[in-house]
Amino acid sequence: MAGATTAERGDPGAPRRGPGPARSPRPPKPSKGSGPQDSGGAGPLAGGLRRGPVLVACLVVLLLLAGGGVWAFYGSSWLRIEKVTTSGTEVLTPQQVLAAAAVPVGAPLVSVDTDEIESRLRGRLPRIDSVDVVRAWPHGIGLKVTERKPVLLIKKGADFVEVDASGVRFDTVGQAPRGVPVLELSAGQSPSGRRFDEERLLHEAVGVAGDLPPAVAKETVQVKVRSYDAVLLELSGGRTVVWGSGEQGEAKGRALTALLKAAPKADHFDVSVPTAPSVSGS
Repeated sequence: MAGATTAERGDPGAPRRGPGPARSPRPPKPSKGSGPQDSGGAGPLAGGLRRGPVLVACLVVLLLLAGGGVWAFYGSSWLRIEKVTTSGTEVLTPQQVLAAAAVPVGAPLVSVDTDEIESRLRGRLPRIDSVDVVRAWPHGIGLKVTERKPVLLIKKGADFVEVDASGVRFDTVGQAPRGVPVLELSAGQSPSGRRFDEERLLHEAVGVAGDLPPAVAKETVQVKVRSYDAVLLELSGGRTVVWGSGEQGEAKGRALTALLKAAPKADHFDVSVPTAPSVSGS
């Protein structure tokens, strides 16, 4: 009879199995020195220690840059005002604008108060309607001026007071500008004088002057206001125009233009009712 097979005898080198359930093999024990604490400084603590000097260096660089920027804007001579220029002047001269602006040449460009310069110009030169004060880096300031334009003149002794389209009296001149009509207010005896004072009538006359077509405005010598609804125009050559009130100004301007073309020799026009204008003296 054959002896027991190898499987039956069992391999002498193989572990013997007991009667109980088989045990799972144990994992190998970690060798000494292994683990996060011995990973050559790669742990979170070591990483934080390495980042610390980098952050400090970055902060120092930022502070130096900020300090250098402040010095460049305020302390150095690189960005200081060296030149002030003007534009847009017509009646005013650039020298008048520069003197009134009083821009502090030599001051840091960044520290200039542009609003203060604008306020100073408008206060000292009423002819200026608006002004843009701009920094022209690295060394300049630009003053872009818009002057008021007269639409009416008020006789004052031997001089003339200029009035703009907003009714602002902004300057007194010795010689009347060409093409600007003279205002004559004679509403003292008008029944509507209590309701419409001189200032209100002035604005009414300004509105009428603003509604005149350019070709008519050039020929208008005088605007006479007798009452709120009795405005008369005196044109060159002794011609007169009954304008009426300041209402429907654009329609009246178109009607008057048509009448002047249709009856160039007439000396009296009435456009107080623009849908039914009339002419006489032709």
